[in-house]
Amino acid sequence: METRILIYAPTGQDAPLAAKVLHMAQIDSHVCATLAELARQLEQGAGAVLTVEEALAPGGYQLLQDCVANQPEWSDLPIILLTHHGADSPTVRQAVAGLGNLSLMERPVRTLTLITALHSTLRARNKQYQVREAARRKDEFLASLGHELRNPLAPIRTSVSLLTHLYPDAAPVARIREVVERQVRLLTRLVDDLLDVARITSGKITLQRQQVTLAAVMRHVGELCQYAADAKRIHIAWQLPPSEIMLDVDYARAVQIYANIISNAVKFTPQGGNVLVRAAIDAEGGDSGAGPALLVSVKDSGIGLDADTIPRIFRMFEQSATVSGQFSSGLGIGLSLSRQFAEMHGGTVEARSDGPGQGSEFLIRLPVLAGSGDGARGVAPLAPPAAADGRKIKVLVVDDNEDAADSLAALLEIDGFDVRAVYDGAAAVAATAQSQPDMIIMDLGMPGMDGYETARAIRQRPGAERILMLALTGWGQSDARRRTLEAGFDHHLVKPVELEQIIRLAGARHNRDQVQAAR
Repeated sequence: METRILIYAPTGQDAPLAAKVLHMAQIDSHVCATLAELARQLEQGAGAVLTVEEALAPGGYQLLQDCVANQPEWSDLPIILLTHHGADSPTVRQAVAGLGNLSLMERPVRTLTLITALHSTLRARNKQYQVREAARRKDEFLASLGHELRNPLAPIRTSVSLLTHLYPDAAPVARIREVVERQVRLLTRLVDDLLDVARITSGKITLQRQQVTLAAVMRHVGELCQYAADAKRIHIAWQLPPSEIMLDVDYARAVQIYANIISNAVKFTPQGGNVLVRAAIDAEGGDSGAGPALLVSVKDSGIGLDADTIPRIFRMFEQSATVSGQFSSGLGIGLSLSRQFAEMHGGTVEARSDGPGQGSEFLIRLPVLAGSGDGARGVAPLAPPAAADGRKIKVLVVDDNEDAADSLAALLEIDGFDVRAVYDGAAAVAATAQSQPDMIIMDLGMPGMDGYETARAIRQRPGAERILMLALTGWGQSDARRRTLEAGFDHHLVKPVELEQIIRLAGARHNRDQVQAAR
């Protein structure tokens, strides 16, 4: 499909003659009799489009222009336009201005000229396909890398939490725990950023919107950014509205938007500097006029930006040079992710600066919910729920990484659960048959009998529909989440997971069971 030439010349003999010539030259082609057929065939893929000047109006030009405008980044669809002899018409001039990778050939065209031009066009098109394949392989590599990095992060975080429970009053242990937790959070964030790059470029990110307060988002952002600021003695000042502001956003992505930009401000602000975070309602929605928006300004006393740098800083993997000429640390993707996540929410991110040494200001606009004001609701400390009959909740942990399984099992035991750990799918099925648990926390990527197959086998047992099954894995893509639900899991958790998240899910199931039992 992708190497064929689509021919669109609905009048005259150009289409059948061109098809005959291409067949003799062993070039795959397809003649489109109507615009609707051309649109359908373009969706299936094409090496190039061969058309004629008179076919562009009416409708033909608009169809091709839409196709060119909406094609993926790797693609630059070649269009060969056969024109009338003589001066260029307005139709041809319009095509030159709006159809991108366009080549003009004046009729009558020599057969050899047309064939060699198409061979050259297809060779160039093949290079585009190679770029697409390289991008696909890169995305697969990043996803696999994220999975492999998340696996060791999970037992590290769980083991540190276990130390805290075992030695709650030991100051040296507390200091070690804080260091390890900070570094695990940093590594987790870097892994998440890498995976977000892969998901954005492959179109696999979907927003999980919920109503959250600005205060809750900013508390989380402050926790993520404060350590780096303290290390450089940078003061972050927060000027948030006194009244509560409600947002309809993907909570995790909203935190990323602000945390990436504030972290960037801290990175490029010298020791002892200042970062000011101000938030207010912009009733007009800025230049877009899209209605009320939350306008957050992040202004720093850092190295500033020159006019040429500002358009580049939002490019993926862009590394900005500092005043000393050294390149900054990091992956160079934080600002790009912030802008793309904001745009997915219907918002914007822009930067401004008075020049080098004058600091920078980033303006983030996100749509705001009107009529909010219920106030922030606090979250009560979590306690592990009990089963319906008052006994401890029985948990089965399944993971071929024994360190991960044992550390999570020990942590759950300390928090009041009745826990057993096994290390492969067959053992999980056998353990469930021997004594049915209330909850199963299971890795997906186990050798032999993987988590999907194990879950399906367990769900087939009588009474297994009452088991709360959590998939615990390094894979966070939407297709992995879909497969876990199809296999019978109730929830898909991405490593490293917080214990509080497991307790909340167990509590939600416990509450639901109580309601059903009361009916």
